[in-house]
Amino acid sequence: MISTVVWGTGNVGRAAVRAVAAHPALTLTAVVVHSPGKVGRDAGELCGLGRDLGVAATTDLDAVLAARPRAVVYAASGDVRPDDALADVTRALRAGCVVVTPSLYGFHDKLSTPAELRDPVLAAIADGGGSLFVSGVDPGWANDVLPLLVSGLGAAVDAIRCQEIFDYSTYDQEDAVRGLIGMGHPLDYAPPMLAPSVPTMVWGGQIRLMARALGAELDDIRETVDRRALTATVDTRTMGHFEAGTQGAVRFEVQGVVAGEPRIVIEHITRIHASCAPEWPAPPDGDGAHRVVIEGRPRIEVTIEASDEGDNRSAGGNATAVGRLVGAVDWLAAAEPGLYDALDVPLRPAVGALGPPGRTIS
Repeated sequence: MISTVVWGTGNVGRAAVRAVAAHPALTLTAVVVHSPGKVGRDAGELCGLGRDLGVAATTDLDAVLAARPRAVVYAASGDVRPDDALADVTRALRAGCVVVTPSLYGFHDKLSTPAELRDPVLAAIADGGGSLFVSGVDPGWANDVLPLLVSGLGAAVDAIRCQEIFDYSTYDQEDAVRGLIGMGHPLDYAPPMLAPSVPTMVWGGQIRLMARALGAELDDIRETVDRRALTATVDTRTMGHFEAGTQGAVRFEVQGVVAGEPRIVIEHITRIHASCAPEWPAPPDGDGAHRVVIEGRPRIEVTIEASDEGDNRSAGGNATAVGRLVGAVDWLAAAEPGLYDALDVPLRPAVGALGPPGRTIS
């Protein structure tokens, strides 16, 4: 059994604890938290598992790493603390851990990771013998293994479009939804996530990775952004109150230009309420979906919906990101130390997970 630590118990961390507890090759040995109010509480309670796991949450990272765990699922956010997240991950790598995380956007394509990010990670790997794999949903499997797999079903591919179409009122992350994306702010507010070059910083690595896998040469990476205001004040169940006239929807694209045309496109269509920008594409049921469209012969369209924690689509997305990461831990533990990306790490069947509903994780 591979001793595994989950670092963080927020939206991603809760799913990570459940996934590690369910995985037949892993054993949960520690859960690291930031909030003093969580210290001493059982991991099963913190993740809503419905049973205790016999692992108490701790803030004592020194003791956790001193116990020499084999793997760390780093689930603490990197959105508003990227430098801290990088420092945390390098610390775990230097301790010899396999680290899997969605929190370091610059590592989705290892060949284009900026030197200021890559060099400290490679130094930590050389010192400690750990490994790093970064993935998620979008950026993540919806922009790498899924479109590349589906592209192989066609004889000719003219363009690939990856879409995230979501109602962000289901996403319980105030800093991201209001601060980074700008929902509920006047349209003269400049959301950090939409600033020029930032979408490319986050999603450009996946454009480059897809181009590399397809044997295509990129001319350029471009961005487009469109924002719309709410026409009426709305109150949402999870995210609260949003005034008419404030930002209620965002649509942006990161475009990989090949032979002068945008042929590898990652598109986000995000609303805080379905009434905003009704002319834009919508998910099949109004809540949220990831979609891949392969323009070519044949034309192929695949839509994936996931739900968790009371049929919540955002929680479902988090759970699929965790599934990809936790499912890679035993493969990485058997591989040589190093920096890995989605073209290295296979997506494998959920071996040992099939059984009666609720057998292991509810």
